[in-house]
Amino acid sequence: MARKALITGVSGQDGAYLARFLLGQGYVVTGTSRDPSAARLQNLERLGIRDQVTMESMAQNDFQSVVKVLRRVRPDEVYNLAGQSSVNLSFQQPVETLASIGTGVLNLLEAIRFLEHPTRLFSAGSSECYGDTGSLADESTLFCPRSPYAVAKATAFWLVANYREAYGIDACSGILFNHESPIRPERFVTQKIIAAACRIANGSEEKLHLGDMSISRDWGWAPEYVEAMWLMLQQDRLDDYVIATGETRSLTEFVDSSFACLGLDWKEHVRTAAALRRPSDIQMSRANPAKAMKNLGWSAKSRMCDVVRMMAADCMQCLQADALGGAR
Repeated sequence: MARKALITGVSGQDGAYLARFLLGQGYVVTGTSRDPSAARLQNLERLGIRDQVTMESMAQNDFQSVVKVLRRVRPDEVYNLAGQSSVNLSFQQPVETLASIGTGVLNLLEAIRFLEHPTRLFSAGSSECYGDTGSLADESTLFCPRSPYAVAKATAFWLVANYREAYGIDACSGILFNHESPIRPERFVTQKIIAAACRIANGSEEKLHLGDMSISRDWGWAPEYVEAMWLMLQQDRLDDYVIATGETRSLTEFVDSSFACLGLDWKEHVRTAAALRRPSDIQMSRANPAKAMKNLGWSAKSRMCDVVRMMAADCMQCLQADALGGAR
């Protein structure tokens, strides 16, 4: 029989790409939403898989709701990708952020323990947990979170580790460094940059306003990262892994590459704004994904310049399609 996967946060970037990947592996895929009838599932529609994903109503901060869905679906694998996902927004909504991420994973772990069905759990962690990483961060590097979002993700990470050790639950966390794609919402800075650069290349006279451009991140390609999530749950003994490219580039380099691939000089179109700076931010994020390569056989194929090129090409194609639609 086909294996069954349950994806929380299926409507987001990672959830949609993961659903497509698992369907390609022959899985029966179920996604969750508090209200499936009102959920925005455009990412699933964009990837052409909306009709292949069954939706269940689940409030992840409600234990009884989680138990009911897990009992009904009886998934072999659960991929926890839900929760408030914006670092910026977490400073404005710290309580909601901690509840959606920390309580959400706790309820999944407790439900799996309560039901005693052989279900494996992947939980999406974040490089934000490390704070500034002058040296390469790996699975043994201490956490030093600098935002409510990072605190919530660190909480979820230790809950997963505790349930694995204390109760023998098959659960693991992927410590995911930044990973992008064309279906990122524009509230994420990478998509904000790409979208503005493409509009300017198409004749817009707008200026792109950014905060601190000196920050550095490890940027990868989201469709590759969901394969790493799946590989983590296929191991005999589950463990936590850093998932990253191993290459760190500054936001200035990301901006430069984005405008340059469209034949533009970013300095003519970009302005910095103090109001866009976060209350506290990570200046440097560096990763060592060697363990994933050794144990999973996984390594990132795309680097920042590849990510920029693919996102820009998709954005320009969408703009051109919109223009043709308007002309008709």
